[in-house]
Amino acid sequence: MYKSGFINIIGLPNAGKSSIINRLLGENLSIVTSKAQTTRHRAFGIINGDNFQAIISDTPGFTLPKNKIHEYMNKKIIDSFKDADIILLVIELGLKNNRKNKLVEKIKDSKVPVLLILNKVDKVDQSTIEEESQFWKTELNDIEIWLISAKENFNIKNLKERLIDLLPAGPKYFPDETWTDKSERFFVNEIIREKIFKIYSQEIPYATEVITESFKIKNKVLKISSLIIVERDSQKGIIIGNRGQSIKKVGTESRKDLEIFFNKKIFLELNVKVIKDWRKNSNQLKKLGYN
Repeated sequence: MYKSGFINIIGLPNAGKSSIINRLLGENLSIVTSKAQTTRHRAFGIINGDNFQAIISDTPGFTLPKNKIHEYMNKKIIDSFKDADIILLVIELGLKNNRKNKLVEKIKDSKVPVLLILNKVDKVDQSTIEEESQFWKTELNDIEIWLISAKENFNIKNLKERLIDLLPAGPKYFPDETWTDKSERFFVNEIIREKIFKIYSQEIPYATEVITESFKIKNKVLKISSLIIVERDSQKGIIIGNRGQSIKKVGTESRKDLEIFFNKKIFLELNVKVIKDWRKNSNQLKKLGYN
């Protein structure tokens, strides 16, 4: 019997969803930084086996919407309930404010198997683990609980085996060699965005989007031209930095990861453009791929 299905990962910002999906896949599908709300798009990562295909979906962290892009991100999370065969609800251990939110209420109405993932066991003591495990068993009616540490790769292999075991009978949705539904340009954008989140502080990374305008191979060199979009002229100046040093650092760090990702020599060109208040403008969001 061939098994297949969609495993959708949901949770609050910075709970470790992206780290978990990267561990399960053995590939870097999603941005991982110490900052919250770095994931904006829903992306599929695909695990293929002899008799199964598991399609794992990363989603943005659920948050109270402050602008149009937050509304878009929350809609993607709610949509992920509709096509799920299995749901992973990721909770960061040690944070009591995780206990009351809209996702927990929706989980209670779920018609598909739900696994509660208590992440970051490496950061808390045993009493915290026991107390929170008991709380969630009571709150979610004896839900299946998994204690993991994505950072330390603790219990990930066992979790993966359990997910495969829970897959329903189904067809092969993607060819065997496919590991994601996203394009190469998508990963260029995400790698550059990840560097922006790591290099800049405060609001700058959140006001930034990346679009790859050109992607072509010439003389065995992959030549990429990408555009960094910001909301205000002052943000453009910060992105570029004194004598261009900041954007040069973004380019250097991005190129290193891109060369590993594509296994090719990379020439990367970065430019910066201001699109005023793009996060609040529905038409601009559609043009930037937030459909």
